[in-house]
Amino acid sequence: MKKALLILAILAVSFSNAQIYNPVKWETAVEKISDKEYDLISIATIESGWHLYSQSVPEDGPIPTTFSYTNEDGSFKLINNTSEEEGHTVDDPVFEMKIKYFENKATFKQRIKVEKEFTTINGLVEFMACNDERCTPPTEEELIFNLDGSNTSNSTVENLSSVDNTEVNNLLYGLSPEDISKSSTSCANEAAINSNSLNTGKSLWSIFWLGFLGGLLALLTPCVFPMIPLTVSFFTKKSGQNKASGISKALLYGFFIFAVYIILSVPFHLLDSVNPDILNEISTNVWLNVVFFAIFLFFAFSFFGYYELTLPSSWTNKTTQGENAGGLIGIFFMALTLAIVSFSCTGPILGSLLAGSLTADGGAWQLTAGMAGFGVSLGLPFALFAMFPNMMNALPKSGGWLNTTKVILGFLELALAFKFLSNADLVQHWGILKIEPFLIIWIIIFAGLALYLFGKIKFPHDSPIKKLSFSRIAGGILIASFVVYLVSGFRVNKETNTFTPLTLLSGLAPPVGYSFLYPNDCPNNLDCFKDLKTGIAYSKKVNKPIMLDFTGYACVNCRKMEEHVWSKKSIDDYLRNDYVLISLYVDDKKELPEDEQMSVNRINGGTRQLKNYGHKWANFQTQFFQTNSQPYYVLLNADGTKVLNQPVGYTPDENEYATFLECGLEVFKNK
Repeated sequence: MKKALLILAILAVSFSNAQIYNPVKWETAVEKISDKEYDLISIATIESGWHLYSQSVPEDGPIPTTFSYTNEDGSFKLINNTSEEEGHTVDDPVFEMKIKYFENKATFKQRIKVEKEFTTINGLVEFMACNDERCTPPTEEELIFNLDGSNTSNSTVENLSSVDNTEVNNLLYGLSPEDISKSSTSCANEAAINSNSLNTGKSLWSIFWLGFLGGLLALLTPCVFPMIPLTVSFFTKKSGQNKASGISKALLYGFFIFAVYIILSVPFHLLDSVNPDILNEISTNVWLNVVFFAIFLFFAFSFFGYYELTLPSSWTNKTTQGENAGGLIGIFFMALTLAIVSFSCTGPILGSLLAGSLTADGGAWQLTAGMAGFGVSLGLPFALFAMFPNMMNALPKSGGWLNTTKVILGFLELALAFKFLSNADLVQHWGILKIEPFLIIWIIIFAGLALYLFGKIKFPHDSPIKKLSFSRIAGGILIASFVVYLVSGFRVNKETNTFTPLTLLSGLAPPVGYSFLYPNDCPNNLDCFKDLKTGIAYSKKVNKPIMLDFTGYACVNCRKMEEHVWSKKSIDDYLRNDYVLISLYVDDKKELPEDEQMSVNRINGGTRQLKNYGHKWANFQTQFFQTNSQPYYVLLNADGTKVLNQPVGYTPDENEYATFLECGLEVFKNK
């Protein structure tokens, strides 16, 4: 579990910080032992403050250093395993185990016996390096051993694996970054830049409040709600006549609850990755989305009461022992115990925050914002009720309504599960969960929730309902209205010949063009190209400017732009009549032709292999425009060699987006 969290953390933080760390340099040497035996020596030079892990690491620990040697024709035999130096063995506080690592320099030796005459052996080392603040992701590096004894430095290996980007770019895209001149115009730039510069801040605040709402929901569950009066009473009684002491301890308790959830997000900021678009690859990974689908189903049926989610009892025992330490440490362990024992209710909500941060721009910072909101709303009541104990008299008594809250959350988790299955379906082009079955499933789920609120459906832990309360009736009517709203999604828009997009489901439901009855490859029935060369050839022919649309099948904000901004008449007119639309999907898993599956240099160093169309377009975006977020819109002249004005990202304001398009069109006409 720890290894899985570590790898997810590496992947998540890469989006928010694309800087490359390369603290380990490798060189090789060969020592002749006899006519037939040699030692292959791999020497790692490690930057000060960093350490390299051993080849032997306990299970659930970090990624060990691993060597492999190419020996397809049986030219040699390996004698024993690769040996290593003594190094340092410490009790690692993160992994809670003894781990061996190396500092400054490490030497590894592999003895071989030569069976046939040859001069060079190719090897590969996979390794992970860490310092006190961050770790590099699992990294592979090629090693070359010359049996004549000459050394091979890391730079030599890099040169052997580097590629000619100019040649590759011309083959893949018909362009190189140097061919595209940047815009010198300032029209519409200020509005676009201001809009996009505020998006991140607004997004973090919106996720903070979503986390805050999630914490409030968690408070209303049977795992947490009964703990409020018990805990506040504990602090006030233990302090006796010294009320100030009781209040200060309860305030600390509330703060430590907040701190526990913030600490959970810290690893996502301490680790880094060499691949600037890896978060997108992970968030759109088919099997990861299928896993999320299965997890959310599991969470849903737990909320329904068919089984209980619990963390290992040994965790609770350890934290309970820590409470006896007294003082600040004891209070901290009390907060940690609450987080553990309430996991069956808070876990699914926290899982939603984690899944949401992986599928949105911002990665680790969005996770931290959500965790902060969750921790504040969960810890605040304990502090407030300790300061004003009489307020507890206004709290409703525990009862069946707590289980009702859990069941409602179960229905919501069930609906969200199909959002992740929809992501996998879109990316993989399975054609299973198109707009029609998705809407039908959501209609069934929320119709079930309405029936539950009206008392027509019961679950294992529900109390008998003698009379429907006003809140259940009001909630049932509200959910029934939402079901009617979902049904309205089957109305056909005659202008675009697609179903009518539902604003509340923007980014959750599949695109309306992903349909059995009204299929459409391009949003809003627009004409679009999904290949760069073909689109540029057409734009030259008709002499129209180009709008490059860097998008993704599982991109939430892309769907919002297409369904609620592009569909506006002022925007639709520009896209339909004045621009050639080229939509490039960075998460398209369709395999590239073999002649295009080639190595390219990463923008931040190293190389990568392009295997599918998503890799191709992600590489194009990062290499040519130095960004990897979607949506991202670039206006070019007809031959794709001139950026007409400042590119923009998510721009939900219709007027700002229209100004952006109008500005580009004016520049194109003037030149």
